[in-house]
Amino acid sequence: MRSDIFGQPTSLDNKAALAAWNDTLMGFLAHAAITPVHLGKVLELEQGFALGHAVKGMFYILLGRRELMQTAHDAYAAAQTGSTEGHITAREQKFVEALGVWLDGRPSEAIQLIEDVLRMHPADALAMKLSHAIRFVLGDGEGMRRSIERVMDAYEHDHAARGYLLGCHAFALEETGDYEKAEIAGRQSLWMAPDDAWGLHAVAHVHDMTCNAKKGLEWLTGRENAWSHCNNFRYHVWWHKALMHLDLGQVSTVLELYDSEIRSEKTDDYRDISNATSLLMRLELDGVDVGHRWEELSDICQTRTEDGCLIFADLHYLMALTGDKKPGATERMLQRIAKDAKSNDEMASRMSDPGVAAANGLEAFGEGRFDNAFTHLSQARGGMQRAGGSHAQRDVFERITIDAGIRAGRLDEAEAILNERQSKRAGREDGYTAARRQLIAVGRGDFDAASVPAQ
Repeated sequence: MRSDIFGQPTSLDNKAALAAWNDTLMGFLAHAAITPVHLGKVLELEQGFALGHAVKGMFYILLGRRELMQTAHDAYAAAQTGSTEGHITAREQKFVEALGVWLDGRPSEAIQLIEDVLRMHPADALAMKLSHAIRFVLGDGEGMRRSIERVMDAYEHDHAARGYLLGCHAFALEETGDYEKAEIAGRQSLWMAPDDAWGLHAVAHVHDMTCNAKKGLEWLTGRENAWSHCNNFRYHVWWHKALMHLDLGQVSTVLELYDSEIRSEKTDDYRDISNATSLLMRLELDGVDVGHRWEELSDICQTRTEDGCLIFADLHYLMALTGDKKPGATERMLQRIAKDAKSNDEMASRMSDPGVAAANGLEAFGEGRFDNAFTHLSQARGGMQRAGGSHAQRDVFERITIDAGIRAGRLDEAEAILNERQSKRAGREDGYTAARRQLIAVGRGDFDAASVPAQ
């Protein structure tokens, strides 16, 4: 029995397979595009490696695509065969069990099984990152932070994953509002692991949430090597850069980044779609003509109306369908979300809340029924974190809600939400907030207040 790069016992005896497994682990931490190649080599050399098959299944679930779920089930079957026919450690068996319950629609139970691993093996960076990733999908920022902070003492300075742990900690700190500590941890993560795109992007989140786009651009500029090796996560980092330019009113740069980086590859990955749709929506809310860019997205999204893996993905598909005025596909999506909301599994509960209200609100907003949109979107607000993603990603729904309220003339209610939004951003005012305060002032006939330049 040999240990992996983190000192964890594995059932691998083949030196070449272990080397490829270590490459897989480090690639996963770095969001490296080559990670599946390394994992494929492991399973080619050790076809009965149950943990490798279990991790493959989890990777496929994280892609959030209905048609890939069969591959995840096949990986689970291979993992079960490997666990019964070959040697497997108790630690590895927990990962197999976690995949099984996740496939059964119980991701929170999968997290607890992975946390069981961390209780026995706190230095297991694979378990650390998987717990972090699943909690992110569920919008569990507090859980991400607790999980990381429970194991931090096990990561000495020479631990191979120390930098990546700090990157995860930085993101969890940011998502729980501890911005100063988050920036420090994120910067430290890059010092220890220069390819830690997750830690780099955690610092970008800090600048977003503290309304300092200029400092955010200074942070990202010149550090492109920290994310150029990434899988589609690299598009997300470019998205962050575009948001910063948008906050500074540099619209032409935003559109250039959209075309040259964010949608340089016209993928149908839901994470790429969410980057694109949410950016176009922000632009349109600011009165920018985005040309024909909705069409490419809506053509893809009308093929995803029956997906239903993640409400986060569904709402962004829906954003494209309403943005490009596709009522037939929009209605199919609404009907399917309503149907899924009646199921009993954990993800269906998120279809119910916030899914149904948020979806109805997006449809109404796209049709110009702003009072109705505001009512539905306001109803969804309390549960939006359950949709998953980050504060920065969910902010597009907050913006749509506020804009719906302003357009509906419900100024006091819209202003209250605007105030809440600002309070979460260290009490600071970004470009969006300043502009909406002016619109509210105009709506109230307070032209003196409206004449104050937006910051």
